[in-house]
Amino acid sequence: MTFQDHNTSTGHLLIFLEDWLVTLDMLLFFILGLFVHFVFFGSIFDIYFTSPLVHGMTPQFTPLPPPAKRLVLFVADGLRADTLYELDENGNSRAPFIRNIIMHEGSWGLSHTRVPTESRPGHVALIAGFYEDVSAVAKGWKENPVEFDSLINESKYTWSWGSPDILTMFAKGAYGDHVFTYTYDADSEDFGAHDVTKLDTWVFDKVKEFFHAARNNQSLFSKLNEEKIVFFLHLLGIDTNGHAHRPSSREYKDNIKLVDAGMKEMVSILEHFYGNDGKTAFIFTSDHGMTDWGSHGAGHPSETLTPFVTWGAGIKYPQKVSAQKFDDAFLKEWRLESWKRQDIHQADIAPLMASLIGVPFPLNSVGILPVDYLNNTDLFKAESMFTNAIQILEQFKVKMTQKKEVTLPFLFIPFKLLPESKQLNIVRKARSYIKQRKYDEAVSLCKELIHLALKGLSYYHTYDRFFLAINVVLGFLGWTSYAFLLIIKSHFNLTRGVNKEVKKPSHLLSCSCIAIGVFVAFFLLLQDCPWTYYIYCLLPVPIWYAVLREFQVIQDFVTLLLTVPPSYFVGYLLVFILGIEILVLSFFYRYMLTAGLLAFAGWPFITQLWTRAKSISLSWIFFSLLLAAFPLMPVVGRKPDIFLVMGAGLLVLLLSLCVLTSLIKRKDSFINEELLLHLFQMLSVVLSMCVTYSTHSSLRKKQGLPLLNQIISWLILAFSLVLPLLSPTSLFERLFSILLSLMSTYILLSTGYEALFPLVLSCLMFVWIQVEQETLQQRGISCKQKVTSVRFTCSTDITQFRQLYLDDVRRAFFLVFFLVTAFFGTGNIASVNSFDLASVYCFLTVFSPFMMGALMMWKILIPFVLVMCAFEAVQLTTQLSSKSISHYVIVMSMTIVLVFLNGLAHLLTTKKLRLCGKPKSHLI
Repeated sequence: MTFQDHNTSTGHLLIFLEDWLVTLDMLLFFILGLFVHFVFFGSIFDIYFTSPLVHGMTPQFTPLPPPAKRLVLFVADGLRADTLYELDENGNSRAPFIRNIIMHEGSWGLSHTRVPTESRPGHVALIAGFYEDVSAVAKGWKENPVEFDSLINESKYTWSWGSPDILTMFAKGAYGDHVFTYTYDADSEDFGAHDVTKLDTWVFDKVKEFFHAARNNQSLFSKLNEEKIVFFLHLLGIDTNGHAHRPSSREYKDNIKLVDAGMKEMVSILEHFYGNDGKTAFIFTSDHGMTDWGSHGAGHPSETLTPFVTWGAGIKYPQKVSAQKFDDAFLKEWRLESWKRQDIHQADIAPLMASLIGVPFPLNSVGILPVDYLNNTDLFKAESMFTNAIQILEQFKVKMTQKKEVTLPFLFIPFKLLPESKQLNIVRKARSYIKQRKYDEAVSLCKELIHLALKGLSYYHTYDRFFLAINVVLGFLGWTSYAFLLIIKSHFNLTRGVNKEVKKPSHLLSCSCIAIGVFVAFFLLLQDCPWTYYIYCLLPVPIWYAVLREFQVIQDFVTLLLTVPPSYFVGYLLVFILGIEILVLSFFYRYMLTAGLLAFAGWPFITQLWTRAKSISLSWIFFSLLLAAFPLMPVVGRKPDIFLVMGAGLLVLLLSLCVLTSLIKRKDSFINEELLLHLFQMLSVVLSMCVTYSTHSSLRKKQGLPLLNQIISWLILAFSLVLPLLSPTSLFERLFSILLSLMSTYILLSTGYEALFPLVLSCLMFVWIQVEQETLQQRGISCKQKVTSVRFTCSTDITQFRQLYLDDVRRAFFLVFFLVTAFFGTGNIASVNSFDLASVYCFLTVFSPFMMGALMMWKILIPFVLVMCAFEAVQLTTQLSSKSISHYVIVMSMTIVLVFLNGLAHLLTTKKLRLCGKPKSHLI
């Protein structure tokens, strides 16, 4: 071996070692970034979504005979208040039985629900009297993540009929064997069924059979004649019809008529069975409403306003009034101005039901008894209100004691509005008023105590929120600073021309950080804090240590900034702030994305791009303006249009033919495998169009989801993740293969104009790749390859990477803006009610929350994947290290999901599957 060969080998070895060290550094940073962002994400649930429940209270019940022996609860799932109360086009009520109750037999009003307006939290509020934390929904519809008390648990016996998703939840939460449930099969909850009203007729039929059988069953007959019993009828047909056909549909309104007639029959059967003894109380309500486009979950009035009608034992008769003051015009619209309307909160229904049948108020209830609904003595109302106040005060005391026990005495700050002396004073005074027969004063005083106790409960529930938020913010700021410093250190030559000795971090800094960490850990240990608190509070310590040990880099960077002319610095700062503001505002106002895209369209005119590459500039302007139209359109799902979906499919096929023709002309020899792959992907798009149209037609005819369509849909979804890996790794072909595969799935998940969104977005991404290479050439940086000849490869040569320029900050901003556009471009998916179940009907129509949620989440992520794949190409064509890109993403405060999507994009663009035989080489 010659000396020259030896030097060459040594050079290659050094390059290899340098590459390996960079890769190891990236891997460590990647793992650390994942951990930090997992912690930040998990902190949300500890800070905002902890369970409000406490245990250890004593049951409280009214010490007077209740007016009713039994309670019948009708819950019409998904029923909107306006659709029930309003008159139809002929001036007739859709629910004549309920309207007759309002006018002649009982009391009525609106029940105000809370977000999330979903079935589980809605029923928990109705029957248990508290508002479940949001995270409990993710634990499952049929399971209880925490134990809680409910009216059903406190009853002597409860019989319930309806959906397994709801009834099972309360049966598992009850103690003993006094709760009996009758449910239909979960597969019956099919949005594509011919007639979903069968879900309600099943309940009515089973109740009729039950009471008929009870006459011949002495044991059952005896139980039915006990006191403190509950009948719970859960009616799911209205909700299912609303999702499938929209609340304005004939099916939804006819279902209301069916429920009204069924309730009338049930009331008649019950009254007859009990010999019209006048000891039955009836309540009719809904767990949540529904938007005009057939969804729920958010806080729109159509979702939060539900009907509440009650009659029977212990309930006031209708009260005629001359005038009523409300902030809405509903009374006039519904022609109910003359009948007194009494609005309540959904959690108030639980204490009302408990007082009617004389069972203890649910221990965790935060509902306030609506005494104006009660038809009883003033003494009963005052005693019931007093019981309600003591029951909520018990929760306050337990919550305060729990927090006091785990807080150092000198740090504990009690709730000042309700000290122990004031508690005793109000309780004694209320009891004194009752003895003196000053019932109105007693009720008023009890309400005051309840409001103070509820404020105190909220105070202690959020006691640690500020402390935790401060620690998380410190950690996040430290991590952002650390990532920024790594960029500065790795890609800027701050010490050019100056020989500076690298200073080691002082021992004082190390010892200080260790001391702080030990102090924080000891402090948390003394307060018996959960293990997650240790992570939130200790994580900022090593992060800020890593920041402060780079003090020299900070000093050099500040020195560099001072050399920048003030006018330039202020100008760049203003542009940066404006860009960030547009991103932030776009989370609340979609049209801000349009404003940003319009600015993007004008960007070539203020650069040399317009003079040097007019064709690319025109393409950029055209697709930017085209994409800018989407945020101005209605939220996806509100106006479904199958023909727009078909149009999107045809455009994809047309584009595919153009690309195929171009590839055949450009290549000397086109491999048969590649041609077959391209044709197969086009076929999958055609199949997607056919399945989507066929499924839409079948569901419109109420013939259900064809099995063949369902099988094809799942196969297309599965193949869409594999087929891109079979395509060549050349940049253009791989990206287009990814587009075709993902579009075939997206078409299946589309209901309207959103099917065009990924296509337009991808076209803009293709242009963006060319634009970035052109801007790089304008800076005098030579690009070794044309875009058409660049290949995705798993290994990259770090010697090709360069230092960062100001344009790279702009590229990072473009990435974040395109990701936000992918997120909000077709609707505000941060709102639960923007999800349209019709999107998944090609895959399944039987209610399955987690499967449906996963499919809709994939639909959301597809535009993300397209943007990330394009950016993978941008960093390759502009010779920019992926290491610094990951720093950019973190600095721009993007979520952990981007890290996964970046990995997925890398997999889709760089991996190559070989089915059989040797790989064939060809020229491009």
